[in-house]
Amino acid sequence: MRKKLTLLALFLLVFSSWNTVEAKPGQKKVELGVETLFREHKNLLKGKRVGLITNPTGVDSELRSSVDLFAEDPDIELTALYGPEHGVRGDAQAGDKVDYYIDEKTGLPVYSLYGDTRKPTPEMLKNVDILVFDIQDVGARFYTYIYTMAYAMEAAKEQGIPFVVLDRPNPLGGEVVEGPVLEEKYSSFVGKYPIPLRHGMTVGELAQLFNKEFGIGADLTVVKMKKWKRSFDYDETNLPFVMPSPNMPTLETAFVYPGTGLIEGTNVSEGRGTTKPFELLGAPFINGTELSEKLNNLHLDGVKFRAASFTPSFSKHSGQLSHGVQVYVTDREKYQSVETGLHIVKTIHDLYGEEFSFNKSGNFDLLIGNSWVREELEKGTNVEDIIAKWQKDTKAFKKIRKQYLLY
Repeated sequence: MRKKLTLLALFLLVFSSWNTVEAKPGQKKVELGVETLFREHKNLLKGKRVGLITNPTGVDSELRSSVDLFAEDPDIELTALYGPEHGVRGDAQAGDKVDYYIDEKTGLPVYSLYGDTRKPTPEMLKNVDILVFDIQDVGARFYTYIYTMAYAMEAAKEQGIPFVVLDRPNPLGGEVVEGPVLEEKYSSFVGKYPIPLRHGMTVGELAQLFNKEFGIGADLTVVKMKKWKRSFDYDETNLPFVMPSPNMPTLETAFVYPGTGLIEGTNVSEGRGTTKPFELLGAPFINGTELSEKLNNLHLDGVKFRAASFTPSFSKHSGQLSHGVQVYVTDREKYQSVETGLHIVKTIHDLYGEEFSFNKSGNFDLLIGNSWVREELEKGTNVEDIIAKWQKDTKAFKKIRKQYLLY
């Protein structure tokens, strides 16, 4: 009986450790921008009508919503909420338009910044004296939240409204920069500015870069984090990970996303409609065993591939048994997400050329930020030669980037 109780106690101890948001022993949590704001810089908002751009990732280290923190503080007059793709409460799927509505909990108007209106209109800002942005990015150029921020900065500039960014960690860390710099011709809502695919910057750093390098000129204040280091990936912050969007469920998803997100630009499923989006990749015409063997034989740094089959519940190949691989990052420091993504695309292209195709809409070109990478893949060019071709531009970006690093 005592043995059973001891095992039960051990199980409960382990289970509780899985669900805690407490810091690891001897290591303090990173202090988020929203926490620094309330502790040291609340004067930025006092006496002003505040508009808050946020979503479910806008929480403090104890998982308290920024919306609630703002709405319940007697010194802050919160007058409007603004939601990016997926909405303020995160209840919209990728690509779904979110209409204007009243937030049930606060009674405040919620304006959508995704769909027909991506830039706040003067009407949306009529009861606002200052705009605050508090959203978690994932570190990839084609994640739309950073362009919601940029458009809002433009609107703030035009209306003479100060703009405040509450900084948050780049979950992939702040050291690695990889991928081609976007060409201006391919500017879109999945890549507005000429930055690399994996930029290695926080939202606050990006805001400063966008504001100066690309001529926004807003009255910008970035409220910095404390205790964050560029070498940290999100696990090392001791902060709870909140899904940035419905198809970004885990930190592992975020790490593979800058590379496997390119699969969206093809007729292969990127795993939407499964429990492992961007980690599971496949199509009905693929042989998973063959593909996994080919990819593992490349001996790419920090990654392994397992043959996998799945049936997406929605999106590409919905309801169809698909075969492919699951991507496993085994060493985050060595793993090169963009390089890995290109090897996956090239290998599928070379093995299943009759069935494989790039999306006719040009989506792959928008995601990679040019047309020449696709053209080189179609010609059979080695991935190493493709990567070598963009290194000059990436190196030039790194020099510009240095001016805006806050940590």
